[in-house]
Amino acid sequence: MSDVDRVGERIEQLLGEFDGADAELAEDLVHTLIEFYGAGLARIVEIVDRPLLDRLAEDDHIRGLLVLHDLHPRSTHERVTEALDKVRPYLGSHAGDVEFVGIDDGVLRLRLKGSCDGCPSSTVTAKYAIERMVREIAPEISDVIVEGVVEETGPGGRPLLPLCPVEVP
Repeated sequence: MSDVDRVGERIEQLLGEFDGADAELAEDLVHTLIEFYGAGLARIVEIVDRPLLDRLAEDDHIRGLLVLHDLHPRSTHERVTEALDKVRPYLGSHAGDVEFVGIDDGVLRLRLKGSCDGCPSSTVTAKYAIERMVREIAPEISDVIVEGVVEETGPGGRPLLPLCPVEVP
């Protein structure tokens, strides 16, 4: 979870402690402050050159703020593609790959290919390698759905351990 996510959760928690008219007033204050800081961040994005903006966008905290205010210099699609490129060597070491299917309302759809498709360790691979990398680079993705993921279960419906060790890149 990023710093921006933690602050967002804390703001929601604090707003939940207000009642009635005070809650509306507090929520209005938060939204006004977010707009104010977002406008300032937008001015910074306008002023700095692209190489500096790209460097700033590499920072987890700044990336989250840029995404929050829809100011990130690269599209979600570009950043997801970058994340998948980073995880492909790991998948390739297991004779697999991942295909970008699409993004719809913040939900990323992927498809496992090669030996990863249907592999009992696909669930672990998707959860720890693909999802982690995608969420780091594109925090606005709310969910990742990976076709070709199967989860074999043992007694009591508990997931079985993966057949091969998962080394997250």
